[in-house]
Amino acid sequence: MKTLLKKSAILFSFIIALTLCLQCDNPETKKESNTKVIAENSTPISEEVKEIVYQKPIVFIAGFDKGNETFYSTARKYFKEKGLKVVDGQYSLEEIILWLNENGKQHPYNEIHIVNKSNPYKGMNLETVVRGDKINAQTLRRTITQGTLPKLRNVVNSNSKIIFHASGLIENNDLISTLKDAFHAKENPKVIASPYHTIFGGKFSNHYLAKPYYVFYPTANSPGKMDLSKEIAKKYPEETEIDWYNALNNEEERYVGEAYTTQFTIPILWEFDFHNTDDEMPKFTSQDQVMDWIDAHEELTAELKKLKVPVDKFRWNWTAKNSKLIIRGRTSGLCVLKPLVKPYGDLKHIKPDTNNKRLYGMK
Repeated sequence: MKTLLKKSAILFSFIIALTLCLQCDNPETKKESNTKVIAENSTPISEEVKEIVYQKPIVFIAGFDKGNETFYSTARKYFKEKGLKVVDGQYSLEEIILWLNENGKQHPYNEIHIVNKSNPYKGMNLETVVRGDKINAQTLRRTITQGTLPKLRNVVNSNSKIIFHASGLIENNDLISTLKDAFHAKENPKVIASPYHTIFGGKFSNHYLAKPYYVFYPTANSPGKMDLSKEIAKKYPEETEIDWYNALNNEEERYVGEAYTTQFTIPILWEFDFHNTDDEMPKFTSQDQVMDWIDAHEELTAELKKLKVPVDKFRWNWTAKNSKLIIRGRTSGLCVLKPLVKPYGDLKHIKPDTNNKRLYGMK
């Protein structure tokens, strides 16, 4: 009886070891298994292992450089040097989805990288559909609702990753959730992005991440770098290591980890038609009157609240013709970027590892 028990134990251990071996990952494939071992009448039962072969990672360079910009060209070079397949010329989400559907073949993609310049305040430079609106939470949701965005076929599964190399994207909860819906499939992939700014082609690293800090002023009405440095220091009191005045006057990283500044603008355009309404069109004589009128309208203050930019940080203009009132606002943003560096050892940028949950978030 003891001999029989011993043989049964050895046989059971062998089956367990064989099952674990079959579950090991191969560099070119990933195996998914629901393997179970059930003792029924002392007879081990093992389900068949299902093997899934993934296509190699692919990169969409979803934009092009203008003037002296090098964001896209250096990103292209970076991924090619890593041996990844790079696809150019797909400048809308529609084109990317159609390309994936046409080239997906019989195997799902493991990683889909999308490189696109973005701004947490303005959204993405990527178009919704060809010659359509630039992507933000509202324009993308409208495109999905209208049914003009193609459906993603079975070229992904629940283990696939769609990785956006787009600055601060994960911080925009509405937009990242809408992107998740845009890539809806039979098995939904994971959408990954970083809260940090994505930098390609730096002086000391081909690719690194940087933490952003923002300060705004009405376009063409800057109070000066000294006043702005005091304002941004007050806004971020926990950051005591950054010399804000020097950072605002610095346009590039002169040594590894040095803070520097980039600039952007946010335009606003509102149109109001007072035809066939009981409301009287306001007659403004100053920007203060425009701002008071905006403050009195909840839907307008809600829009500014989403931007997280105060009304007095915009330069306001207005025109009135017949029954139509047009209000334009523009603010200039200064973004101080502090590159992420290793906390110990040689002074180096932290490697942008998309599996690092401190650097990238997943939806």
